[in-house]
Amino acid sequence: MEQKRIKKAVREIIEALGENPEREGLKKTPDRVAKMYADIFKGIKKKPEKAIRIYHAKNYDEIIIIRNIPFYSFCEHHLLPFFGKVHIAYIPKNDRITGYANLIEVVELYSERLTIQERMATEIADTIMKTLKPMGAFVIIEARQLCLEMQGLKKQGEITVTSAIRGAFERERTRLEALSLMER
Repeated sequence: MEQKRIKKAVREIIEALGENPEREGLKKTPDRVAKMYADIFKGIKKKPEKAIRIYHAKNYDEIIIIRNIPFYSFCEHHLLPFFGKVHIAYIPKNDRITGYANLIEVVELYSERLTIQERMATEIADTIMKTLKPMGAFVIIEARQLCLEMQGLKKQGEITVTSAIRGAFERERTRLEALSLMER
């Protein structure tokens, strides 16, 4: 990440807004924004599939769910935050499972980049399918979009929901079972 270029760009934005970048409250803003971007966009160069470590355990191919994984991300359309929670379900195959912390890390790495909620759900599900090779994966993301809340429609507190359904969860009965467990 090019900190120097970020600082310069932020200074230009401040000037383009008609503000004085030397004003007391704004003097250190380019530095602060560059440091913040280094932290919140640290997932850009990382490979989320490497976060999934595979373990073998007898689990009789039952649904495994982790709910309410918090995340914060940035919309690539408006460069404004969106945030919420992710729910993940998968059905192991051939006794291949992964740790819950691994799934949380996958969510973090996809959220630590410029993206959109729809793509994030798809990428998480596809990464689980490709790496873990389960019978199915189901990802639901519930989020607040600050681009909806701060500009245009200005609708406060609206929740957007997206999902990505793969494999066994495409069957209605399996999907409904997972949904009922996720909603508890």
